[in-house]
Amino acid sequence: MSDLLVIGGLGVDVRVRVPALPLPVVDSLPVDPVDLRIGNTGAGMALAAHALGLRVTVVDVVGDDPAGDVVRAALSRTGVATVLRTAPQGTRRSVNLVDPAGRRMSLYDSRPWQGPPPFAPDELAGLVARAAHVHLSIMDWARDLLPTLRAALPENVRVSTDLHDWDGRNPYHRPFAEAADLVFVSGVRLGAVAAGTAAGLAPRTVVVTHGADGATLHRPDHPPVHLPAATPPARVVDSNGAGDAFAAGFVARRLRGDTPEAAARYAAEVAAAACTHDGMEYPSGLLPPP
Repeated sequence: MSDLLVIGGLGVDVRVRVPALPLPVVDSLPVDPVDLRIGNTGAGMALAAHALGLRVTVVDVVGDDPAGDVVRAALSRTGVATVLRTAPQGTRRSVNLVDPAGRRMSLYDSRPWQGPPPFAPDELAGLVARAAHVHLSIMDWARDLLPTLRAALPENVRVSTDLHDWDGRNPYHRPFAEAADLVFVSGVRLGAVAAGTAAGLAPRTVVVTHGADGATLHRPDHPPVHLPAATPPARVVDSNGAGDAFAAGFVARRLRGDTPEAAARYAAEVAAAACTHDGMEYPSGLLPPP
């Protein structure tokens, strides 16, 4: 039995500390040592949830390559359970540029899945049936399995997804939103259409995140509620993974029975604490207990 089943979203981050964002246009630039570490959205969700005390299982594809070894080793260190298949195209990778204030810009190498889904419908259905909550990363291999996932859900088990910087129009994201009960989405590209986009996803609960400006909670038959960001308990060093930590905190409190407002306030504290740590492997006691 898992408290949280995370579907998709494992990869590695090539972390580069840079003097400023945007970067100056120069031929070369000296930087601190470049690190290769576990990253991407599913890893961020799983590792934050594990640090909050949830029993976590991750289902995804990882390459039989050195980058995949980094992912497997990190998950093994934490004790997060995994159900993995080999990705012939290799492990997903991204480059994270992080400035001295902890702000980041990510360059994603999506490594599109080719061929039939890596997990049989009955296998995925069995994993879903043993979870208290399911979180969907927007992986291409999972799209065709969304109907199977919904059909296998036990009663009262919620599904969440993170649409990241969706613009409200790209059709790729919509099947994930429609399969979910709880939708996280960044407000970066939504801008003035955020409220209308959230209303269009009703009756789902939608949380639009605004980074340091907090988040807005949209629920059916309720006015939007703006929730401020929490003050980080120490210096911000890396904001990569803060959105995933927010989602993990929200889910952890909802599993405990908190209201969406209370869950969002706690999630903001988790995200703020996550920004004070370099990387997604959070040490014990860093994140506030649920």
